[in-house]
Amino acid sequence: MSDSARHALRGLYAITPDGLAAKDLLARVEAALRGGVSLVQYREKSGDARRRAELAHALQSLCRRFGARLIVNDDLRLALEINADGVHLGASDGDLGAARQALAPGCLLGASCYADFERARRAAAAGADYVAFGAVHPSSTKPLAVPAPLSLFHRCRVELGVPACAIGGITVRNAAPLLAAGADLLAVVADLFEAEDIAARAATYQQLFEEASRDLPQSATL
Repeated sequence: MSDSARHALRGLYAITPDGLAAKDLLARVEAALRGGVSLVQYREKSGDARRRAELAHALQSLCRRFGARLIVNDDLRLALEINADGVHLGASDGDLGAARQALAPGCLLGASCYADFERARRAAAAGADYVAFGAVHPSSTKPLAVPAPLSLFHRCRVELGVPACAIGGITVRNAAPLLAAGADLLAVVADLFEAEDIAARAATYQQLFEEASRDLPQSATL
């Protein structure tokens, strides 16, 4: 991956919450986009395929209005159907190599690697554009997730050379150590979408990234 492409994969990664009415979800995502979010993941565990497709289409249109990218969680078929900007797959969501071949050039492939660095190594070899480690903090979304040590982010930067995403219980108060450890993306659900002012909360995260970039040695910046 080129330096310019890796630079584009840095910042707040907004993960949509479950259980919201479509109008409410779209309004919250729009607020996050107004706050500077450039990467959104549509995560919907509902079994209603029609609702998922309709919401995915609406989110894709919304993201394009703001020049942001939409990633579909766990569902390659849906990502291809709506011409999404990429797909994110967990351990049981399909073969990464096959997904890489199915995606159009320029589309993003993300992989959940939990606390498993060797899985991240295999994901990078299969063509993943970024790997995600977590939970970095206790998470209400996935309360049984294995804790992921911060050392994974430094190893990923040094050994794999692909952007690393931190996920799990992240807030503006605990984000700075993750960035210092080498996280390129912070995947956030509750602390963003449950904020009183979502746009302001998104802008605060972006400011944390700007401050972290100034603190990094020049050779370590993406």
